[in-house]
Amino acid sequence: MKLRYNVRVYPSASQRGSLARAFGCARVVWNDALWLRREAYAKGLPRPTAAELSKQVITEAKKTDERAWLGEVSTVVLQQSLRDLETAYGNFFASKNGTRKGPKIGPPKRKKKTARQAVRFT
Repeated sequence: MKLRYNVRVYPSASQRGSLARAFGCARVVWNDALWLRREAYAKGLPRPTAAELSKQVITEAKKTDERAWLGEVSTVVLQQSLRDLETAYGNFFASKNGTRKGPKIGPPKRKKKTARQAVRFT
């Protein structure tokens, strides 16, 4: 049995900054992984595995000067973003093949900075 709790929090100023960094990093990891999967598909290459994406988008990206700020947040948030992308693709292909119940869904889209942001902690 899985449990889910929705909680309304009122973070302090420093906590808001930490959450904003977590939201931004998760969005960047999602968009980078989505781009790599689309590029592999366009070139006719096999789809990258979750481990390859994690290595490229998180581990290797932290070592570059442009993405060194990914190291400021918990890796749990970044890895969960990749898992969510894998789930989104799984749901899309299940919908396309007819094995998923419910209405047809489209492929995952880029995440934009909006008022509704979310991260998941395990």
